[in-house]
Amino acid sequence: MAYSNSNKKLVPEAMSALDKFKYEVASEVGVTLKDGYNGDISAKDAGKIGGNMVRKMIQQVENNMANK
Repeated sequence: MAYSNSNKKLVPEAMSALDKFKYEVASEVGVTLKDGYNGDISAKDAGKIGGNMVRKMIQQVENNMANK
């Protein structure tokens, strides 16, 4: 079965910023990511990274909305 990535970016220009953000969050939660393939990290660690990324993005949007 061939793998198909369904994670399409809504704003492709933001891809490098999101990647940088992922590495920053991973560092904050104590998960070491290497350049390239990181499929060998545990689901728990991947969840920490993704969950904290979402939490920070929601916080930023809420701050932006409050400052309007």
